Amino acid sequence: LLSRMSGIATETACYVKAVEGLPCHILDTRKTAPGLRLLDKYAVRMGGGRNHRYHLGDGVLVKDNHWEALKRVGLTLSQGLEGLRGRIHHLIRVQVEVKDMAELREAIEAGADVLLLDNMNPEEMAVVVKEVDGKIPLEASGGISLETVRRVAQSGVDFISVGALTHSPRGLDISLELDYRA
Repeated sequence: LLSRMSGIATETACYVKAVEGLPCHILDTRKTAPGLRLLDKYAVRMGGGRNHRYHLGDGVLVKDNHWEALKRVGLTLSQGLEGLRGRIHHLIRVQVEVKDMAELREAIEAGADVLLLDNMNPEEMAVVVKEVDGKIPLEASGGISLETVRRVAQSGVDFISVGALTHSPRGLDISLELDYRA
Protein backbone atom coordinates (compact mmCIF):
# COMPACT_ATOMS: atom_id res chain seq x y z
CA LEU A 1 0.00 0.00 0.00
CA LEU A 2 2.81 2.39 0.87
CA SER A 3 4.52 1.52 -2.41
CA ARG A 4 1.35 2.26 -4.41
CA MET A 5 0.55 5.55 -2.66
CA SER A 6 4.16 6.73 -2.89
CA GLY A 7 4.16 5.87 -6.59
CA ILE A 8 0.97 7.87 -7.19
CA ALA A 9 2.31 10.89 -5.27
CA THR A 10 5.66 10.73 -7.05
CA GLU A 11 4.12 10.43 -10.53
CA THR A 12 1.71 13.27 -9.76
CA ALA A 13 4.63 15.43 -8.62
CA CYS A 14 6.35 14.76 -11.97
CA TYR A 15 3.27 15.98 -13.88
CA VAL A 16 2.91 19.03 -11.61
CA LYS A 17 6.58 19.89 -12.12
CA ALA A 18 6.20 19.47 -15.90
CA VAL A 19 3.57 22.26 -16.01
CA GLU A 20 5.31 24.48 -13.46
CA GLY A 21 4.97 28.18 -14.26
CA LEU A 22 1.80 27.70 -16.30
CA PRO A 23 -1.70 28.52 -14.98
CA CYS A 24 -2.88 24.92 -15.29
CA HIS A 25 -3.71 22.27 -12.69
CA ILE A 26 -3.19 18.51 -12.83
CA LEU A 27 -6.26 16.45 -11.90
CA ASP A 28 -6.86 12.79 -11.23
CA THR A 29 -9.95 10.90 -12.39
CA ARG A 30 -12.36 8.45 -10.75
CA LYS A 31 -10.30 5.56 -12.19
CA THR A 32 -8.96 4.28 -8.89
CA ALA A 33 -8.35 0.83 -7.40
CA PRO A 34 -11.45 -0.75 -5.82
CA GLY A 35 -11.60 0.19 -2.15
CA LEU A 36 -8.66 2.60 -2.42
CA ARG A 37 -10.30 5.70 -3.91
CA LEU A 38 -9.83 7.91 -0.83
CA LEU A 39 -6.19 6.87 -0.45
CA ASP A 40 -5.42 7.14 -4.17
CA LYS A 41 -6.90 10.64 -4.28
CA TYR A 42 -5.05 11.60 -1.09
CA ALA A 43 -1.80 10.49 -2.73
CA VAL A 44 -2.57 12.71 -5.75
CA ARG A 45 -3.01 15.71 -3.44
CA MET A 46 0.26 14.85 -1.65
CA GLY A 47 1.96 14.94 -5.04
CA GLY A 48 0.63 18.46 -5.66
CA GLY A 49 -2.30 17.51 -7.89
CA ARG A 50 -5.99 18.16 -7.43
CA ASN A 51 -8.93 15.81 -7.31
CA HIS A 52 -11.61 15.72 -9.99
CA ARG A 53 -14.77 13.96 -8.78
CA TYR A 54 -14.86 11.45 -5.94
CA HIS A 55 -18.10 9.92 -7.15
CA LEU A 56 -20.87 10.49 -9.67
CA GLY A 57 -22.78 12.78 -7.30
CA ASP A 58 -19.99 15.38 -7.13
CA GLY A 59 -20.73 16.73 -10.56
CA VAL A 60 -22.31 15.80 -13.86
CA LEU A 61 -20.12 14.77 -16.78
CA VAL A 62 -21.99 14.46 -20.07
CA LYS A 63 -19.92 12.13 -22.26
CA ASP A 64 -20.18 10.98 -25.86
CA ASN A 65 -22.51 8.11 -24.91
CA HIS A 66 -24.90 10.59 -23.33
CA TRP A 67 -24.89 12.73 -26.49
CA GLU A 68 -25.68 9.60 -28.50
CA ALA A 69 -28.50 8.59 -26.15
CA LEU A 70 -30.06 12.06 -26.44
CA LYS A 71 -29.93 11.88 -30.24
CA ARG A 72 -31.55 8.43 -30.24
CA VAL A 73 -34.59 9.78 -28.39
CA GLY A 74 -34.77 12.91 -30.54
CA LEU A 75 -33.38 15.44 -28.05
CA THR A 76 -30.74 18.10 -28.50
CA LEU A 77 -27.98 18.66 -25.98
CA SER A 78 -29.77 21.85 -24.85
CA GLN A 79 -32.97 19.90 -24.17
CA GLY A 80 -31.00 17.21 -22.34
CA LEU A 81 -29.19 19.71 -20.12
CA GLU A 82 -32.41 21.57 -19.41
CA GLY A 83 -34.05 18.35 -18.19
CA LEU A 84 -30.92 17.42 -16.26
CA ARG A 85 -30.70 20.75 -14.43
CA GLY A 86 -34.26 20.25 -13.23
CA ARG A 87 -33.16 17.06 -11.48
CA ILE A 88 -29.88 18.05 -9.84
CA HIS A 89 -28.94 20.39 -7.00
CA HIS A 90 -28.49 23.96 -8.20
CA LEU A 91 -24.84 24.07 -7.05
CA ILE A 92 -23.73 21.04 -9.08
CA ARG A 93 -21.73 21.94 -12.18
CA VAL A 94 -22.39 20.29 -15.52
CA GLN A 95 -19.30 19.40 -17.53
CA VAL A 96 -19.69 18.43 -21.19
CA GLU A 97 -17.14 16.37 -23.11
CA VAL A 98 -16.45 17.65 -26.63
CA LYS A 99 -14.25 16.28 -29.38
CA ASP A 100 -14.49 19.00 -32.06
CA MET A 101 -15.50 22.61 -32.65
CA ALA A 102 -19.09 21.74 -33.62
CA GLU A 103 -19.64 19.95 -30.30
CA LEU A 104 -17.86 22.77 -28.47
CA ARG A 105 -20.22 25.37 -29.86
CA GLU A 106 -23.26 23.20 -29.16
CA ALA A 107 -22.11 22.62 -25.55
CA ILE A 108 -21.58 26.36 -24.99
CA GLU A 109 -25.00 27.13 -26.48
CA ALA A 110 -26.55 24.43 -24.25
CA GLY A 111 -25.11 26.11 -21.14
CA ALA A 112 -22.28 23.79 -20.08
CA ASP A 113 -20.45 24.99 -16.96
CA VAL A 114 -17.14 23.29 -17.86
CA LEU A 115 -15.86 21.78 -21.10
CA LEU A 116 -13.81 18.59 -21.29
CA LEU A 117 -11.65 18.52 -24.42
CA ASP A 118 -11.48 14.84 -25.28
CA ASN A 119 -8.41 13.53 -27.11
CA MET A 120 -7.65 16.82 -28.85
CA ASN A 121 -4.09 17.67 -29.76
CA PRO A 122 -2.46 20.80 -28.28
CA GLU A 123 -2.98 22.79 -31.49
CA GLU A 124 -6.73 22.05 -31.48
CA MET A 125 -6.87 22.94 -27.79
CA ALA A 126 -5.23 26.29 -28.46
CA VAL A 127 -7.95 27.09 -31.02
CA VAL A 128 -10.61 26.16 -28.43
CA VAL A 129 -8.93 28.32 -25.77
CA LYS A 130 -9.01 31.29 -28.15
CA GLU A 131 -12.66 30.63 -29.06
CA VAL A 132 -13.82 30.29 -25.44
CA ASP A 133 -11.75 33.30 -24.33
CA GLY A 134 -11.89 32.47 -20.61
CA LYS A 135 -15.69 32.32 -20.43
CA ILE A 136 -15.83 28.62 -19.47
CA PRO A 137 -13.19 26.52 -17.68
CA LEU A 138 -11.47 24.02 -19.98
CA GLU A 139 -10.16 20.60 -19.05
CA ALA A 140 -7.98 18.48 -21.34
CA SER A 141 -8.20 14.71 -21.13
CA GLY A 142 -7.28 11.62 -23.07
CA GLY A 143 -3.89 10.23 -24.01
CA ILE A 144 -1.88 12.79 -22.06
CA SER A 145 1.53 11.58 -20.96
CA LEU A 146 4.42 13.07 -19.06
CA GLU A 147 6.07 13.75 -22.42
CA THR A 148 3.08 15.72 -23.77
CA VAL A 149 1.61 17.38 -20.67
CA ARG A 150 3.60 20.62 -20.93
CA ARG A 151 2.55 21.16 -24.55
CA VAL A 152 -1.06 20.56 -23.51
CA ALA A 153 -0.73 23.06 -20.66
CA GLN A 154 0.85 25.62 -23.02
CA SER A 155 -2.35 25.49 -25.10
CA GLY A 156 -4.00 27.52 -22.33
CA VAL A 157 -6.38 24.94 -20.80
CA ASP A 158 -7.20 25.35 -17.12
CA PHE A 159 -7.02 21.69 -16.08
CA ILE A 160 -5.45 18.47 -17.33
CA SER A 161 -6.88 15.18 -16.08
CA VAL A 162 -4.61 12.15 -16.12
CA GLY A 163 -6.26 8.80 -15.42
CA ALA A 164 -2.91 6.99 -15.40
CA LEU A 165 -2.03 8.62 -12.08
CA THR A 166 -4.38 6.24 -10.27
CA HIS A 167 -5.49 3.53 -12.71
CA SER A 168 -2.00 2.24 -13.46
CA PRO A 169 0.50 3.66 -10.99
CA ARG A 170 4.03 2.35 -10.80
CA GLY A 171 4.72 1.53 -7.17
CA LEU A 172 7.95 2.68 -5.59
CA ASP A 173 10.39 0.02 -4.48
CA ILE A 174 10.25 0.41 -0.72
CA SER A 175 12.02 -1.90 1.68
CA LEU A 176 12.77 -2.02 5.39
CA GLU A 177 16.30 -2.66 6.55
CA LEU A 178 16.93 -3.35 10.22
CA ASP A 179 20.14 -2.09 11.83
CA TYR A 180 21.01 -4.19 14.88
CA ARG A 181 24.06 -2.11 15.82
CA ALA A 182 22.07 0.18 18.11
